[in-house]
Amino acid sequence: MARRRDQRDPETSDVAETIVDIDVAAEMEGSFLQYAYSVIYARALPDARDGLKPVQRRILYQMAEMGLRPDRPYVKSARVTGEVMGKLHPHGDQAIYDALVRMAQPFALRLPLVDGHGNFGSLDDGPAAPRYTEARLAPAAMAMVGGLDENVVDLVPNYDNKLTQPEVLPAAIPNLLVNGAAGIAVGMATNMAPHNLVEVVAAARHLVAHPDATLEDLMRFVPGPDLPTGGKIVGLEGVRDAYRAGRGTFRTRATARIENVTPKRKGIVVTELPYMVGPERVIEKIKEGVQAKRLQGISAVIDLTDRQHGLRLVVEVKSGFNPDAVLEQLYKHTPMEDSFGINNVALVDGQPRTLGLRELLVVWVEHRLAVVRRRSQYRLDRRRERLHLVEGLLIAIVDIDEVIQVIRTSDTADVARERLMGVFDLSQAQAEYILELRLRRLTRFSTLELEREADELREEIAELESILGDDARLRTVVSDEMAEVAQVYGTPRRTILLEHAGGAGVVGEKAAPRSAAASLEIADVPCLALLSGTGLLARTADDVAPTREGRRSAHDVVIAAVATTTRSDIGAVTSQGRVLRIGVVDLPALPPTDGPPSLSGGVPVSELLPLERGERVVGLTALGPDAPTLALGTASGVVKRVAKDAPPNRDAWEAISLKDGDEVVGAVPVDDDDELVLISSDAQLLRFAASAVRPQGRAAGGMAGIKLSAGATVVFAGVVRAGTDALVVTVAGASDALPGTQAGSAKVSPFEVFPAKGRATGGVRAQRFLRGEDALILAWVGAAPARACGSAGQAVELPAVDQRRDGSGTSLSAPVHAVG
Repeated sequence: MARRRDQRDPETSDVAETIVDIDVAAEMEGSFLQYAYSVIYARALPDARDGLKPVQRRILYQMAEMGLRPDRPYVKSARVTGEVMGKLHPHGDQAIYDALVRMAQPFALRLPLVDGHGNFGSLDDGPAAPRYTEARLAPAAMAMVGGLDENVVDLVPNYDNKLTQPEVLPAAIPNLLVNGAAGIAVGMATNMAPHNLVEVVAAARHLVAHPDATLEDLMRFVPGPDLPTGGKIVGLEGVRDAYRAGRGTFRTRATARIENVTPKRKGIVVTELPYMVGPERVIEKIKEGVQAKRLQGISAVIDLTDRQHGLRLVVEVKSGFNPDAVLEQLYKHTPMEDSFGINNVALVDGQPRTLGLRELLVVWVEHRLAVVRRRSQYRLDRRRERLHLVEGLLIAIVDIDEVIQVIRTSDTADVARERLMGVFDLSQAQAEYILELRLRRLTRFSTLELEREADELREEIAELESILGDDARLRTVVSDEMAEVAQVYGTPRRTILLEHAGGAGVVGEKAAPRSAAASLEIADVPCLALLSGTGLLARTADDVAPTREGRRSAHDVVIAAVATTTRSDIGAVTSQGRVLRIGVVDLPALPPTDGPPSLSGGVPVSELLPLERGERVVGLTALGPDAPTLALGTASGVVKRVAKDAPPNRDAWEAISLKDGDEVVGAVPVDDDDELVLISSDAQLLRFAASAVRPQGRAAGGMAGIKLSAGATVVFAGVVRAGTDALVVTVAGASDALPGTQAGSAKVSPFEVFPAKGRATGGVRAQRFLRGEDALILAWVGAAPARACGSAGQAVELPAVDQRRDGSGTSLSAPVHAVG
């Protein structure tokens, strides 16, 4: 390769052309090495001591020089960018502003160093232009730049040798570990995870007290990264590899929980995403996965994120799909599970090195020891200088008149200085200090004040000398300052550490590995559909067989239970004689318990069914060709058995033709060998064989069931299975009282004491009324034991079983809303 050089002859001023032959390989190698050196040392890699790249360090230093402390007003980011570019970093305003923005983003740094005002961007969108945003130093940044005026670090020239800048910041915060770093240099890169300040400081203090501490000792304090956006770290083996050798990989997962987003549908609510993953990116990947058939069971994705509540991403799950299985799909096919590769590369003594956890802590601890040592030496020198001047002033103030006389009789300042040094035996610095003092200031000094200041200075000097002369004392001071920083700026851990993907245990617990992926669709297994006395619908957990014990509840009472399967349909019979179809999978599953299920987790029927004004659900029935017939009883005493002809493609249909003013009071599945039971408001009970009522079509109006007296109505219609140990519960009160306001009196009797009679007869008396009672306000017949509840589902105690058929009742402690 030939290079041309123009040289000027000094005698003739003629320009002579010279051609120099150079080796291309050597030229390329030299140029590339210079470029690589510049990128590695001046741009991409952080210093292991303060954890900052040059541009970040210059931004913080210049903002401190501008006085942009946390208690000062914000200034335009453009002004900060211009000051940094013009004085310290001549590499373009965009690079400076990008670095400034990152130090202000709480989702990028665990402990932000810049307090930004305005749009500083999000995970899915960039920041506004620097002319629109404002900035100042964050409180934590003051710990990074504190002490710069005390010669704690070396100052180096800026790019044009007109100003100086710190080679490294004092960094009272372990910034490299706390905030992490990311950068791509030539031939190397760094990618460091953020950590919790309190944990890192605890490990550093342990290292200060025990310089020979092992990595295992330090990992007791720092179990793993603590990401700014929270989430979960799944699997810690890669973290341990990084702590040992400086390189490793771990997986991060979003924090999600399963909730009822609508009465009929469950959803996956995401409140925390993996580090540096935005919600828009997740939404886009979910939509792509649904379109490509990789994701199933998802009906919609809604972003409800706002400033008040933070991230809230709702993924609605289709009915019939297992939300846990859908969540596993999301982890597999979307950025809701992401990997983070740790590569701890930083500059140590000007050389790029790959560092483990112990090495990173050692570098920072040694830096802090050096900073505190230099600061102590600086303060010691300043206090010695001040004490020297105070001692000279004490000598001079004893005979201030003579001092003034010496100065007045001297021709020049130099002569006065020499005479003061000779007459009072002062040093040159002491004499110079006395000469520079204004005469009026001398009148303010008193011997006591100067002696007090001298004593304080001697104490401070002794303290600083002890710090500098005793390594243990120095380490104690450094450790105490670390503890103070952790107390002021520390925050609780945000990221949960899991040993394995299948466990919920935090670090230190060995969670069992996941055996098999959950089935995507909910299995069609036996269960019970339940209706409570307060109008709640639910189903028992999957794989729970229908048992008699499952028919009672620790909260509320069950008034209807249908044996079905999770992917079947059932019918809800209303007081208007309609049957409304319900998918069992839409009912909330009650968590499995050792005892009776609690219906407090059920959903109100009004949220699942389109009920009309005044309409209520009175019973449940199975649907399908194998289901038993449905028996209905109305308030006017009509009974009907509905034939098995439920429309297969309709969600609602009529089960009985009601007369004006009539309503259904009971609806139960029935077989021919069962007995139908009707109880009227005048305390008459009629029982007769169900076979006495022939099944009819849906349009039929039924047949006479019980003969009612004038003004009486049916308050209960039900069924007793053959061979069942049944009880009759009746509650009497005043008919003109408002519902739910009177406790009344209750009577519990065996069903067997009531004789059977034919259909359409009047029945037998079930309870004798007390004074003030004229009607039954509630009645129930069913399998023992009987339980009662109030309007809020609270238990109400019933009296003991009374063997008398028509005896009077026992007063109740509270109104009864339902019996089951």
